[in-house]
Amino acid sequence: MNSQIIEEYNHRPKNWFYYLLIFIVLLAVSIWSTSVVHYHGVSEHGALIAKNIFTGIFHPDTSLMFNLTETGLPYLLLQTFAIGLLGTLVGAIVAIPLSFLAATNLVPNWLAYLIRFVLMAIRTIPSFVYALLFIPVVGLGSSAGVMALGFESIGMIAKLFIEAIEDLDMGVIEAMDAAGATTFQKIRFGVLPQLLPDLYSILLYRLDMNLRDAAILGLVGAGGIGAPLSFAMSGYKWSAVGAILLGLLVLIILVELISSRIRKKLAKG
Repeated sequence: MNSQIIEEYNHRPKNWFYYLLIFIVLLAVSIWSTSVVHYHGVSEHGALIAKNIFTGIFHPDTSLMFNLTETGLPYLLLQTFAIGLLGTLVGAIVAIPLSFLAATNLVPNWLAYLIRFVLMAIRTIPSFVYALLFIPVVGLGSSAGVMALGFESIGMIAKLFIEAIEDLDMGVIEAMDAAGATTFQKIRFGVLPQLLPDLYSILLYRLDMNLRDAAILGLVGAGGIGAPLSFAMSGYKWSAVGAILLGLLVLIILVELISSRIRKKLAKG
């Protein structure tokens, strides 16, 4: 028995050449990529700015943190969260019906691939560009941020939800069909129990991403905390920058903790 195992081991495929070739190609591409990166070192003025940045970040502006007006940090964080949440909901409302139309196990292939092409086209445009497109339409403010994040969310939510739909256990639906279940009963007791945990997990993941994107969209005037962060950085108000970054950190941690608990409950059923 041992001799047979040794013989099979000696006749195993020799793939080391392909692995070596892949390593050499990746190494060559990495070396070639460094040719466009030019590092000129840190000047004395730059070192002083870096010192001021870190000093300000670790000494946040408490007057901004506890300011309860519309210019204060709590209100800006709440607005950022609202933009991320509404953007996720808008994306989900559009993405879920399109996902069913793009699932090859539910509709003809030609229709599924047509919808997938549309979703791919939506997914190729970053939220930053969507914000620039919507600002002339709806004006500066949080509405543009919601619409930008909504369109950006459609592609990702649909892509992940399509995979969940195509992994459906069709045997359950066929058994319910054989038992004489109505279409509503098949959806209620056969489809939704399989899809809802995946859908909730996808939406929570997208919400986590949208909160970060909402902070960036403010840089172009799409609401949220991005604009005050940009003004503070351009004005060298590093204490204000530290307060804003600390607030964002707390917000992201809270959302992550809550979403992790929800995912655990979904996993346990």
